[in-house]
Amino acid sequence: MGVKFNFPLFLTWLRIVAIPLFVAVLYVPEDWIAEKTRNVISMWIFIAAAVTDWLDGWLARRWNQTTSFGAFLDPVADKLMVAAALIVLTEFGRVYALVALIIIGREITISALREWMAQLGHSKSVAVNMAGKVKTVAQLVAIPFLLFDDVLFGLFETRPVGHVLIWLAAGITLWSMAVYLKAAIETPPPAGR
Repeated sequence: MGVKFNFPLFLTWLRIVAIPLFVAVLYVPEDWIAEKTRNVISMWIFIAAAVTDWLDGWLARRWNQTTSFGAFLDPVADKLMVAAALIVLTEFGRVYALVALIIIGREITISALREWMAQLGHSKSVAVNMAGKVKTVAQLVAIPFLLFDDVLFGLFETRPVGHVLIWLAAGITLWSMAVYLKAAIETPPPAGR
């Protein structure tokens, strides 16, 4: 049985393709493109990709084009996009390694937890909930501020605001992980175990 291709799934794939693009832009030599320009371009690519995160799910539900493969690929695309941004931002000194470790470590932990719970027949106990959605929004708001890394509208430096937001995102990340782990711990074991 093949994967049914549709426009929402195309948007998810487009988000995955955007990852190396927004990373590559940041590494273009400065004698080709100024650092500020690279930052702005990578920020807009990231924002466009983040918008497709909302749009692909909304279209899939509205057009009744949800697929099991799309349900699998969508969160993978999100996690890859955030992890790539955090790794690059850590290398450029715009994100503390501890923040990147918390956020990426949580994603690995919850992915493994979901797989384990699915094997036990309890995947609904660790289904995406509001804590996970708030965590994603916090990350997708913080990262563009850190990618931009300049004065916004002549009003404020985005790096300090981005630092506050990414630390907030890390805190929400830990909180959401605790919510998922608590749900898993409280789930009764399957019969016969």
